Amino acid sequence: MKRIQFIQACAAALCLAASSASLAQGYPTKPIRLIVPFPAGGATDLFARTLSQKMGEKLGTTVVIDNKPGAGGAIGSDMAAKAPADGYTLLLATTSTHSIGPAINAKLPYDTVRDFTPIAHVGDAPSIMLVPNNSPAKTVREWIDYAKKNPGKLNYASSGNGTIVQLTAELFKSQAGVFVTHIPYKGTALAIPDLITGKVDVLFDSLPTGMPHVRDGRLRALGVTTLKPSPLAPELPPIADVLPGFESNTWFGLYGPKGLPADMVSRINTAANQSLSDPEVRDKLARLGIEPTTSTPAQLASMVAADAAKWKQIIIDRKITGD
Repeated sequence: MKRIQFIQACAAALCLAASSASLAQGYPTKPIRLIVPFPAGGATDLFARTLSQKMGEKLGTTVVIDNKPGAGGAIGSDMAAKAPADGYTLLLATTSTHSIGPAINAKLPYDTVRDFTPIAHVGDAPSIMLVPNNSPAKTVREWIDYAKKNPGKLNYASSGNGTIVQLTAELFKSQAGVFVTHIPYKGTALAIPDLITGKVDVLFDSLPTGMPHVRDGRLRALGVTTLKPSPLAPELPPIADVLPGFESNTWFGLYGPKGLPADMVSRINTAANQSLSDPEVRDKLARLGIEPTTSTPAQLASMVAADAAKWKQIIIDRKITGD
């Protein structure tokens, strides 16, 4: 009896493997839905639209953007996690959804590791350290010295509690050993006017949204949050030159639901990497302030694990909440 059951189990497994292989071999046969868990018009959405067009060409189908914003990206991410693992629903995840979200919200309806299949790390958007033009500091070192001479008198703006903007500032405070008061806003766009007038002393804004104010002469940028100079703003020194190891990036990654067949993962990964190597795509992303990357699924999983651990520690150490 046991032998018969064993043979039946093996046969079922072989049938399932054959079915998956057959499905992947003809893939794709219809449009692919790419869920963007943030509103249309934002950096993540614009990135998705740039990438999806070229990916569709590589895959021989249409990649349709489906914006599902809300709850810091959790609503769209949950939809992707619960979709069939047939390759026709993908997710463009970010630092917010898969690195910070789990540490801020213990009640997420999905597990960022167990419920997703990593496909490719596709881009990074660094941040820049912005100060008013009337700030006495013209370098990162000068700003740290200024803050140390004025403990508790300076403040920093963020796009809200538990956001990458707040965490970047708290990481900076931790490494620099300074005491600066947090002022949360509902988005960095609302903080910019107060930064320009000097009501706010510093803001770690994303390069895409912050750099135009610098180039228009409204604000001063002291440094970039990448370990090395960013090709998107080569004139800015890395903050890591003063605070060794300081780094903060908003990453973008392609995921599928758990159980996505390996052949499909490979096909999508290849299409994404080829698209991100295209000069036209790279040029468009550069204008958005995003550095394109290419990776294997394993490299994405490893990067996100390390990033999530770093931000979780900052959240615990600095007692950060999403409230």
